[in-house]
Amino acid sequence: MATAEQTLHTPLRAPAEEFTRTIGNDVSRRVLRFVGVFRAVISPSMLIIALGYPVAPILGTRDPELFLLTAAAYCLLSLAILAWQWQRPVILPRVALLELGADILAVTVLMHASGGIQSGIGGLLVVFVGAASLTLRGPQAFFGAAVAALAVLAEQAISVLDQAAPSGEFVASGVLGAIIFMIASAAWPLARRLEESEVLAHQRGIDLANLAQLNEYVIQNLRESIVVVDEANRIRLINQSAAEHAGIRTREPGQDLARLAPHLSRMLADWRRQGNPLLEPPSFLSADGSTRINAYLAPLGSREDGPVLMFLEDAGLLAQKVQQSKLAALGRLSASIAHEIRNPVGALSHASQLLEESPGLSPDDRRLIDIIQTNSKRVNEIVENVLQLTRRESSRPELIYLAGWTREFAAEFSSTLELQEGQVTVLPVEDVEVRMDPSHLRQIVWNLCDNAVKYASSNGGIAVELNFGRLPGSRRPYLEVADSGPGIPEALREQIFEPFATGRNGGSGLGLFISRELCECNRAALIHEARPVQGSIFRIVFADPARWES
Repeated sequence: MATAEQTLHTPLRAPAEEFTRTIGNDVSRRVLRFVGVFRAVISPSMLIIALGYPVAPILGTRDPELFLLTAAAYCLLSLAILAWQWQRPVILPRVALLELGADILAVTVLMHASGGIQSGIGGLLVVFVGAASLTLRGPQAFFGAAVAALAVLAEQAISVLDQAAPSGEFVASGVLGAIIFMIASAAWPLARRLEESEVLAHQRGIDLANLAQLNEYVIQNLRESIVVVDEANRIRLINQSAAEHAGIRTREPGQDLARLAPHLSRMLADWRRQGNPLLEPPSFLSADGSTRINAYLAPLGSREDGPVLMFLEDAGLLAQKVQQSKLAALGRLSASIAHEIRNPVGALSHASQLLEESPGLSPDDRRLIDIIQTNSKRVNEIVENVLQLTRRESSRPELIYLAGWTREFAAEFSSTLELQEGQVTVLPVEDVEVRMDPSHLRQIVWNLCDNAVKYASSNGGIAVELNFGRLPGSRRPYLEVADSGPGIPEALREQIFEPFATGRNGGSGLGLFISRELCECNRAALIHEARPVQGSIFRIVFADPARWES
């Protein structure tokens, strides 16, 4: 597609000299081709008629040999002119005049060989002169009409001198000449109007093409993702960002939505079946697996089963804005937390440790001391997490090979939490290299595995799986942490990455929030999915290392 700059620089009006130097407009080309076909049909027809009636000729009654010779030459000339015209988009006016002269000469000779004005062959001049008047300028058209009228009168004069025709036929010759001039006079202004209309239509066509390509350029470069679907669920318009989100490789209009993007087709069918509800927008995972996309649908018209406009919005952008506002509030709060909360909590923890060393404590007293120490550690963990958010340093990415890294991490994690063999497994796959800060990656995966162990232990069994590879479409590397816990309720799935959102008693609600923040620092994404049977999957989608380096 041409750019908008190239389109807007296209001339809006053809130069005026084009129609004086050449005959290249559509009307003239069609007229010349029509005359060429007419000439190529008439000349062989007259030749065939003359050859078919040699004894009692219908044509060539005065001079059969002259008629046959002229008709044969005219037939060859007509076919040659037709073949030559068909290959050229423009024709010079002088060439059109030469063709008209050849027509006048041939028709005049054929008319003379067939008995003069009474043969009716002279009427062909009306067609040739009228067609020439539609393609030539005014003086040229009237010059051709004058030559044709004089040729008719000259033929009549020669016939009278040879005593082959009565002098009274001069009236018929004069009438034919007058008709030729009338046709030329009527055709020339008509040709000018047709020419002006064609120029105006050409200009309007360029204006419409400019507007269409400008609209296309604006739509394709919008930050918003747009898809327009007709009543038959065929894609009529889609811009680049929407195609990337939906995983659609072609943007040709008329493609079936169900074939290119089945998930969008199902969402559209549900939206139409539910009667255009204005509720929470449906969402789906983007084609590269890095973020969730919200789909907002609106009918184009009054009918809900008609064309539909779909806006696809990156849910991560809205979540980032919300998180940034929360981070700003946490930053203002962190200074007071460090002084106002940490010191009293430290004093409580220290006092409980001293109290624990006292002799003669009853079991109930020791249970109360354990409660104090446990909650002191929990408050201190919340303070540490909040302070970590406010003083987090930039990432220092390194090249990491996930096959060796995951095996070392699984061994360290199992040893630290004293897990049994087989409770944390690494699925053997082909090695994948990623680029990320090693300390950030360890903190993220440790947090995810720790949550998996805590939730799975409450469900009766611990089974954590580490899996890595490349996404099918975008080929971006990923690392998954899957658990066998009870899973996350659907009502909480949209809030699990927000600060202080937790579905477990005793949790701070900052672990997943910090993990996603660390992923974004390394140009990665953290995605949650529910397992088909039971449990959850947290997927880290890394940036492409090659693209990072370039």
